[in-house]
Amino acid sequence: METIPALLEQRLRAAVEDPGDIPLRITSASDSRFGDYQANAAMLLAKQRRQNPRVVALEILDRLKVDDICSSVEIAGAGFLNFRLRPEWVQARVEMLRLDAHLGVPVPERPKCIVIDFSSPNVAKPMHVGHIRSTILGDSLAKIAEFIGHKVVRDNHIGDWGTQFGMLLVGWKTVLDRAALERDPLLEMERIYKDVSARCREDATVLESARQELVKLQSGDAENLGLWREMIRLSQSQFDTIYGRLGVRFDVTLGESFYNERLHPVVEELRARQIARASDGAMCVFTDGSLPQEQDPFLIKDKDGWRDNPAIVLKSDGAANYTTTDLATLQYRLETWHPDEIVYVTDGRQQLHFRQMFSVFQRWMPEAAASVRLSHVWFGSILGDDGKPFKTRSGETVRLADLLDEAEERSFAQVSERNPALPEAERREIARVIGLGAVKYADLLPHRQGDYTFSWDRMLSFQGNTAPYLQNAYVRIQSIFRKLAEAGSERILGAALLLEHPAEVALGKRLLEFGEVLPMVLEDHRPNTLANYLYELANTFHAFYEACPVLKSEGAQRASRLELCEISARMLKTGLGLLGIEVPERM
Repeated sequence: METIPALLEQRLRAAVEDPGDIPLRITSASDSRFGDYQANAAMLLAKQRRQNPRVVALEILDRLKVDDICSSVEIAGAGFLNFRLRPEWVQARVEMLRLDAHLGVPVPERPKCIVIDFSSPNVAKPMHVGHIRSTILGDSLAKIAEFIGHKVVRDNHIGDWGTQFGMLLVGWKTVLDRAALERDPLLEMERIYKDVSARCREDATVLESARQELVKLQSGDAENLGLWREMIRLSQSQFDTIYGRLGVRFDVTLGESFYNERLHPVVEELRARQIARASDGAMCVFTDGSLPQEQDPFLIKDKDGWRDNPAIVLKSDGAANYTTTDLATLQYRLETWHPDEIVYVTDGRQQLHFRQMFSVFQRWMPEAAASVRLSHVWFGSILGDDGKPFKTRSGETVRLADLLDEAEERSFAQVSERNPALPEAERREIARVIGLGAVKYADLLPHRQGDYTFSWDRMLSFQGNTAPYLQNAYVRIQSIFRKLAEAGSERILGAALLLEHPAEVALGKRLLEFGEVLPMVLEDHRPNTLANYLYELANTFHAFYEACPVLKSEGAQRASRLELCEISARMLKTGLGLLGIEVPERM
């Protein structure tokens, strides 16, 4: 099912003579008082041809054939074309939408293979509030890409290698509390790491012990490998518990250690191709001068001017680092899945790392780089009321499991206050859905590149642009069908739609926008676009519900309005599901 902008763009292209490379785009109107869709093609063409924009707009209008779709096309301002849809055409399109399993989302002619690298916790450390953004954002992008029709590989790139394991091994052998390990493995491993790390800073002999334990691990010592594998097993078990609560899954979980055998061959190939060279005992990649200085990730400017800012691919002690591992991982993904796009979902502090890594890749494998899109989908921080990174009252990092527990408990108190007569088990389940949904939606709603302030009161509110508000909109629609059944009335399945009232037409138009929104989300990697659309849909439905009585109407009108309710509920449930948010049947 083609979107409305796609249909109008086809007609616009047919009406424009020799557009050249001017994009003939149709977008939603910025103000619905003047139309439903708009185009600035006349102004762009006029600038290219050095003509008056309104004259060009009149020429386009004279050739434009959209009478079957639009009731009017008007010229506004400097030369905008404003399109207003025919209500009867909207009605016919919504009829098509009702039968479309994709809800109006165009199916791609050639589905892509998209690898999404997200979450990526570190072994032996509890997942904390900082992991929630990568996990929820990556999961939502994966769900949306699959719904559109692409093949998705969800890859959890676990941090399971590096110098910290020398300290962990020392701690495991000297200060481990077995009872504490059984109660909470990640908390105990975090404790022993902090203990040994502090002693390493104070005592050179402890630091040397950690180094020796790491060397033994990297050399394949049976005891240390066994302990390391146990750390991974215990960590993964607790990670999986969190993922289960969040409804997040992965197709592949490969730790950094998986790529160890590839690291030195990658460095050697970069050296052989003269992409990397020795510098102060390390192997580094420097600028090749192909980019302007302001855009070059291998240069940095200080008070004395521009200087080198190389990417290290082999440290002076012979160890590889994140850049080396990410290049080896990229090589493996290209060989294994032949992706069209690889998406890395991390916080904004890693922007320079990925700019450098992507640039090295382009110089290392130019042919492969031309056929795969690498996207660093970065996000801002979660802040507390004080404007600083969100912490507990004691200043500790907030554990993700504790955050989810608190979300459910706060929601349970709300549900119990609203519906005290419901059985506790049902209230607990509703609270789980509302609480986790509230946390996810609050994280996905802001533009991902901005910071946002964490607020329990705001995210759990049933008013405003929140998950509970949207979930309640779905529940409100379901209550209509329950009341219908309680009254002993039957719904006429597949009844003809009659969009006669302006609120019915407005709801029909809003429903048709779903197919336009999802591809935009995937192109820009911004699920907040979908979140805002769902909020607008819920508002439009409520306006329809207030203006157009459903159960009090009769005959064909009631049957039609019930169909609009059903489509709206399906759209809300589907859209929230793509954000990883469930809906309850009652609240």
